[in-house]
Amino acid sequence: MRENSAEVAVGAVVLAATLGFLFYVTQVAGVGGMGRTYDLTASFRSVEGISAGTDIRLAGVKIGTVSRIDLNPDTFRGDVTLSLLEGIVIPDDSAAVIASEGLLGGNFVEIVPGGSLGNFSAGAEIEDTQGAVSLISLLLKFVTGEGEDDA
Repeated sequence: MRENSAEVAVGAVVLAATLGFLFYVTQVAGVGGMGRTYDLTASFRSVEGISAGTDIRLAGVKIGTVSRIDLNPDTFRGDVTLSLLEGIVIPDDSAAVIASEGLLGGNFVEIVPGGSLGNFSAGAEIEDTQGAVSLISLLLKFVTGEGEDDA
């Protein structure tokens, strides 16, 4: 009887540790629900490096995630749906930029706030966008000297 209760106690401790670890992983990875959100859209020339689930940041703070990316067959641009936390108001002259965390880091969508007194409403489109910059093409331009003035 003692051996059986000891096994049950050890099993309960292992189960509790597993559940705690899973909760921690979902919080760190941002897998858990963010709460109530509203959507904005943005159209980028290049959406290289981002996908559904990519962070949206303002001043380095995560304020949402990319919920959908589609190719617009008319403009040949990447149409992105941005899900932002409700309560975060964005001036309606703000820009959306696909930025990189560094040489080896991943990409994220950065909101660069404008100075307008008006704010985006749910479903609005951010028109001022800047797509991903390819590190390879920048290095290639540097090595080959393309784009330099010959004067």
